[in-house]
Amino acid sequence: MPSVIDRPDTPVSYWLRDPVPPGFADPPLDAAERLDIDVAIVGAGFTGLWTAIALTDTDPTLRVAVLEAATVGYGASGRNGGFCEASLTHGLANGIRHYADELETLEREGTDNLDGLIAFTREHGVDCDLEETGTLALADQAYQADGFKAWVDEAAEYGEHLEYLDRDAVRAEVHSPLWHAGLYRPPGRDVLVDPAKLCRGIARVAHERGVRIHEGTPVTGLTRRAGRVVVTTAAGAQVNAGHVVVATSAYSGWLSRLGSTFVPVYDYALVTEPLTPEQREAIGWRRRQGLADANNQFHYFRLTADDRILWGGYDAIHHRGSRVHPELDRRAATFERLEAQFLRAFPQLEGIAFPYRWGGAIDTTSRFTVTFGRLLGGRDFYALGYTGLGVGTSRWAAGVVRDMILRPSEDRLRLRLVSSPPIPFPPEPLRSLAVDVVRHELDRADRDAGRRGLILRTLDAIGIGFDS
Repeated sequence: MPSVIDRPDTPVSYWLRDPVPPGFADPPLDAAERLDIDVAIVGAGFTGLWTAIALTDTDPTLRVAVLEAATVGYGASGRNGGFCEASLTHGLANGIRHYADELETLEREGTDNLDGLIAFTREHGVDCDLEETGTLALADQAYQADGFKAWVDEAAEYGEHLEYLDRDAVRAEVHSPLWHAGLYRPPGRDVLVDPAKLCRGIARVAHERGVRIHEGTPVTGLTRRAGRVVVTTAAGAQVNAGHVVVATSAYSGWLSRLGSTFVPVYDYALVTEPLTPEQREAIGWRRRQGLADANNQFHYFRLTADDRILWGGYDAIHHRGSRVHPELDRRAATFERLEAQFLRAFPQLEGIAFPYRWGGAIDTTSRFTVTFGRLLGGRDFYALGYTGLGVGTSRWAAGVVRDMILRPSEDRLRLRLVSSPPIPFPPEPLRSLAVDVVRHELDRADRDAGRRGLILRTLDAIGIGFDS
C-alpha cells in the first residue's frame, strides 16, 4: 500500500519528507479481520502512541492495537514545529489564569513529564534530534518590552527563571531589526525535537512490546455491546475491545459527540533551504533557542538539525463547519504572508528559497488546555485540545488516560485540569461567527499596542480564549 504522504493532495512537511521506515507497523485491517483485544486506540499520533506505551508500562500483558487512518504521525504530530515544553497549562500565564490553586502540582507534573520524555528517548535510542536549548520570547513592538520586564518578576514568584534582554542584547543574540526586547528561558523547561522522528521512535518501541499498529485503517464507528466496544473500520473489519481510546485530536470530527469540545484551527509553516555558512553567520542565533514573538497572532521559529529555519504561525484559520480536509492543508495567501513576514524579520536572507510549505489542523479548547472525558458508559476515553503544545503534554495526557483505565484511584484524576471540562463551543453558525469576531479583535489588539477591546475583556472574564 503506498504511503499517504505520497499522494499529490497531501502536504509533505519537512519532518515527514522521508519515507516511513519499515518494521513498526502492521498491514491495514481488511474486511475479514476480527480482533479481540483489551484496548483499541484510534490514532497513531503522540496521544495514541504514548497511551500504548503507558498502558504496557503498567501491564505488559495487555493486548493493545492502534488503528490509524493514514500513517504514523500523519496529523499534527508530524507537522508541528518541534517545540516540546514542560508546561501542561499552555504556558505559565494561562495556568495562573485557569488553575492557580493547582499550579504548583501541575508545574511539578509538567517538569517530571518532560524529564521522563527525555529519559525515554535516551533509554530506547530514539534519535529525534533533541536539543536542550531553552527558548527566547521576542518583542517586535515597543510596548511589549515593558510587559516583558514585569513578567520576569511575576514568573519568578512561581519558580520560573527568565532573563530580560534589552534591545541591544536581544539583537546581539538573534540579528534582526524587528526586536525591541527579549525574554530568555534557560534549558530545563523546553527542548526542540524532530517530531516525526520522535513519533516514529515511540511507535517502534510500542511495536517491539507487541502493540499492533495498523496504518491505513480508518475507524468509522464505535458501538457498545455486552460490556465491550465494537470498533468498525472503513474496510469492514471489526475490533472487539474492552476499552477504546480516541486519540485523533483535530481529526476527531468522525465522533460527533466530541464536536462541542474543540475547534480545529489550521496552522501553516515554511522551512527554508539549508543556510550557507555566510547566512548562518548573518543571523547570529548561536544558542539555537526556540523563538516566538509576543503578539496575539504570533510566529514561532527555530533552526533544524541541518540548519534550515522553520517559520510558522500567525494565521489561525477556522473553516465553517469545523471542516478538516487535505485540500485545506495548503493556503497560498498564508504562505505568501509568512514569507513576507519572514523577510521583514531577516532581511539579510533575501532570496532564500522555501522548499517546504504545509499546513494542518490544531485542536483547541476554550481554555487552551487538554481536556479528558468518557463515553459509551465509561468504556471509551478521549484526550484532546492541546492547542499547539501537544508534543510534550500528550505524554502526560496518555498517563492520565492510562490511569482512567487501570488506576482510577490516582490523585491526579481529581485535578480540575482532568476532571472539569472547558466551556463548550457553540454550534454553527454561531461557532464560525464567534471565531471570526475573536480573530478580528486579536488582530486589532496587536495593531493597537496590545489594548484588548470589550469583547476580549469579556471573554477573559468568563475564561474563554482563542489563540493563533
